[in-house]
Amino acid sequence: MDKKRIGYYDYTVILTYLGLLFACCGIFQVMSKQYWLAVFCLMAAGVCDMFDGTVAKTKERDDGEKCFGIQIDSLSDLVSFGALPALFVYNISGGHPAVGIISALYILAALIRLAYFNVLEQQRQRETPDRKSSFLGVPVTTIAVLLPLVYVIYDYHLLHSRVIFSLMLIVIGAGFLTPVTIKKPDALGKLALIVVGVAEAAVMFLFMGWDAV
Repeated sequence: MDKKRIGYYDYTVILTYLGLLFACCGIFQVMSKQYWLAVFCLMAAGVCDMFDGTVAKTKERDDGEKCFGIQIDSLSDLVSFGALPALFVYNISGGHPAVGIISALYILAALIRLAYFNVLEQQRQRETPDRKSSFLGVPVTTIAVLLPLVYVIYDYHLLHSRVIFSLMLIVIGAGFLTPVTIKKPDALGKLALIVVGVAEAAVMFLFMGWDAV
């Protein structure tokens, strides 16, 4: 281990670090009420998360590197798909106290989901070298697809109430803690998610403009 610095900095963690930076930019955009830019940052973080595991598996890693990868992935996810969406919903809802409580509980649910995932993943890697084939509970990255869709519908005035954002957090947050088994997307599934994301981005560019709420 290189003791001159703390952490690992090879190419296997670049996408995880980049995803976190996108999330930070998204948080800054929410604070400036630039909601479209915040949504794009969330989607970019989602793309980084989709492929960081694939990139990591291209290198033979020791136990320390694998454990580090698990931890930073979840820590990055907590910011990207926990804090960023929660702040987005709280801010776009006018800072209502009830929405603040919902947003805080959503982050707590994401934290529990990710911490439990870390425990299960470390146990699994000790027992088998096989790749994981399913998720237990709704993946936190689900919000990277759902929030842009809800925001497009809202901004297009198909829905006029901002309550939809709070309801979205409640449903997704509950899904984080529900022990349902969800099959991990294969290459075709990832392609479908990318197509959905590209379609959402196209709608944003072509029909919505860059106006803030």
